Amino acid sequence: MKKILAALLAGAMALSLVACSGGDKSSTSTPPANNGGSSAGTSTTPPSTSGDKIPVNVIAAEYGQNTKKWWADFQTEFNASHDDIDLTVEVISWNDISTVVTTRITGNAAPDILNIDVFADYQADGLLLPAKDYVSEATYNKMYPAFLDQSVVDGTVWAIPDLASARAMYYNVDILKAAGVEVPKTWDELKAACEKIKAYDANIYPWGIDMTTDEGQAAFAYYIWNNGGDFTDASGNWTLNSDENVAAIEYAIDLVKSGLTNSDPATETRYALQDMFGAGKVAMMIGPNSIPTYIKDGGSTINYAFAPIPTNGGNASVSAGVMDRFMCFDNGHSAEKIEAIKTFFDFFYDDARYSDWVLMEGFLPATSAGGEIVAKADASMAPWVEIVGSCKFYPTAKAEWADVKQGVINVEQQALLGGNVKELLDNLQKEIAG
Repeated sequence: MKKILAALLAGAMALSLVACSGGDKSSTSTPPANNGGSSAGTSTTPPSTSGDKIPVNVIAAEYGQNTKKWWADFQTEFNASHDDIDLTVEVISWNDISTVVTTRITGNAAPDILNIDVFADYQADGLLLPAKDYVSEATYNKMYPAFLDQSVVDGTVWAIPDLASARAMYYNVDILKAAGVEVPKTWDELKAACEKIKAYDANIYPWGIDMTTDEGQAAFAYYIWNNGGDFTDASGNWTLNSDENVAAIEYAIDLVKSGLTNSDPATETRYALQDMFGAGKVAMMIGPNSIPTYIKDGGSTINYAFAPIPTNGGNASVSAGVMDRFMCFDNGHSAEKIEAIKTFFDFFYDDARYSDWVLMEGFLPATSAGGEIVAKADASMAPWVEIVGSCKFYPTAKAEWADVKQGVINVEQQALLGGNVKELLDNLQKEIAG
């Protein structure tokens, strides 16, 4: 429990700073337009332990203005159709959920089920059950394998995907047409398109890059993954200084130094780029599936579309995926309690119900059947559903991830100042892998 206790102390010292990690996840402590967060609170009363019913309690993250009502309706519907189970769902804002959960754990009152982003610390402290212990085979098999792989430690899946977001390349249709360029698919085409756009209008940034502490790790991923590189090899060993990674970051830095991007990638965040894109000042950028809502709420009327992220060397385009999770705490459950928990997940991942959940806040499904329904329900989501099934993810299950994340951002920012990319990545690899 050392990690949990340390987290509790940190939360007590700086409660206002507690938020979901990463800056690029599907929900944030300061939500974008489709994540209208509010203060922490419960959607229902504490779980009942009276009678013969089996109590199951859930702590769920608040994704937006609709989350509490959705879960309240879910709880009512579930309890009405399951006489032997008493379900309680407590909805808590992203600002407070980590501290609330840590407090419950230290008070020996961990929830049965938790919906949050991270799982590794809970697993490392021996607090979780393997996913196959609490999810039925039928429900488990609905999920994209790539999503399940993100919650593997020592060959075991410890959490299951809740929902996701993905990234693609957005482009201003009118600017590309006026500059006489096609939508770029390769790195060579991307640089050539940027040069033509710059020649067409020097006041437009052809390409947007965020190498800030907010999204620098995402930029690193976009370029290395689309050059055949990765954070690790197939055995899970860190490969931060691979030839593919070095070449990828050198390419990105070259775009900046050639004057083909926003002026200061080290300080201009994705949200600043989205504002500039919506204002017609950035022609192309990589961003999440939430950008349409962001742009619409900002009052923009630009003509835009999106396409796969440009790639190099004949590699298939790779999108970056971000997901949140469900996990089950090992609270000494009886066999009957485990079956009740399985029933909860079967009910939640019912194809129609799960699709309704995903569409409610504009996210992407983590199941193939859910993807098909979402694509039919909203034609604009269809391309995203196709993208999300082939996403790659950060290696967040590895204990060194926090240091790697900051490390690659430091490499990018030092390279922007003139540092040698290979030397910087060699040093980072040595620091992380020894």
